Amino acid sequence: MRPIESLGLVEVADLIRDGSLRSMTVTEAVLAAARVAQARTNCFIEIDFDGALDAARRADLTRDRGVPLGPLHGVPLAHKDMFPIAQHRIRYGSRVRGDFLATRTAAAIERVRAAGAINIGALNMAEFAIGAIGHNETFGDCRNGVDPAFIAGGSSSGSGAAVAAHAAYASLGSDTGGSIRIPAAANGLVGLKPTYGRISRFGAMKLSPSMDVIGPLTRSVADCARMLSVLAGFDDRDAQSSRLPSGDYERDAGRGVEGLRIGVPRRYFLETAEAGVRAAMEASLAGLEAQGARRVEVDVPAAESLAELSRAIAYSEAAALHGAWLRNRPGSYSPQVRVRASTGVAIPASIYVEALLLRMPLLERFVATVFDHCDVLHTPTLPIPVPRLADVDAGTGLSMWTTLGRLVHCTAPFNYLGLPALAVPAAKTDDGMRASVQLVGRPFSERLLLRVAAAHERACLPSP
Repeated sequence: MRPIESLGLVEVADLIRDGSLRSMTVTEAVLAAARVAQARTNCFIEIDFDGALDAARRADLTRDRGVPLGPLHGVPLAHKDMFPIAQHRIRYGSRVRGDFLATRTAAAIERVRAAGAINIGALNMAEFAIGAIGHNETFGDCRNGVDPAFIAGGSSSGSGAAVAAHAAYASLGSDTGGSIRIPAAANGLVGLKPTYGRISRFGAMKLSPSMDVIGPLTRSVADCARMLSVLAGFDDRDAQSSRLPSGDYERDAGRGVEGLRIGVPRRYFLETAEAGVRAAMEASLAGLEAQGARRVEVDVPAAESLAELSRAIAYSEAAALHGAWLRNRPGSYSPQVRVRASTGVAIPASIYVEALLLRMPLLERFVATVFDHCDVLHTPTLPIPVPRLADVDAGTGLSMWTTLGRLVHCTAPFNYLGLPALAVPAAKTDDGMRASVQLVGRPFSERLLLRVAAAHERACLPSP
């Protein structure tokens, strides 16, 4: 057997369930890996050694009593520090809040707890989830979990690094412009931005309520499917929560792609992609075609405009949420985050409202134009190879905006539309890091995305 901490989430959960592994053994191995990962990547803000071991003991006692077990029973996870747990500290990656004691627990945490998971700690993140690189002036920069010389991505930087470094089997992240998919791409992981409304956001930190979504970062498509099965579902405490059925996402992931149409955009997404990324996209498409899928070229309407509309909403809502703190405590923000959180102040209310009003007609146009001709859209997640940490700018000048624009180039349009988008690792580029494929579908088509991602995984990634 491989080292316990390197097993997949589904694999270790099933071994705990059938008694082949004890949760205590698994948790001890993951905590040891977390110590190493923290020294290499700074992915944690806090590791709860005592709490995790106590929870593992209780998980083993529960199994010994023959009590029915949840699908994540005894499995150690860790989450971005924006999901409150009642009577625990929560910081949102910022010194503005200090060590605030939460009074309620986020719905996503409630769901993974109910499934039996163990929480081993709070993960580093971009301050207030504003950042795509992994910089954090207060808690220190988070580095890549595969190679610390590279960026971890953001804003769910600790989530990407910890899961890649085997310091957690999966992690909850959030995505407003790419903050799950970018760190997933940077760290060679699967990262799902589900359809807006698919997973409850109750209790979680807000950045842009009109676009925020919560989703998992995992090491495999099967692990992602299990996490989604646990997390998805209606919650009347979230006004945007969907009542559409969710259910078991694992069941269909292995069905294959025979006859499916894989849409390749004619422009925008690949226009700025570098050669190594283009080669990885071609290898992915060839692997899907070998399994019976068919590639089709499609027009993607107004992609540039979708990205700009996404920014208009995100910056306007962030400025509103942070307005009082920005006025009264500007020095408590790092310079980059202060500049970006203030950007929305200059956006006229008429532009913000127009961006909101255009969402539904533009979504309807996009679905008709694209998904009448294909089943799934296939793009890069990042149009560039994963940047080295030394090559990115943590300041407030033009270079920062240029880097940010390249990182969110392929992801931001789908936050505006609220469509599901799944990042899955692809072939390596010349620097040894993996490129990442982004699969996008109709609203609530997560099952189909997981099917295509699983086929891509079989064709393009080595077995563990």
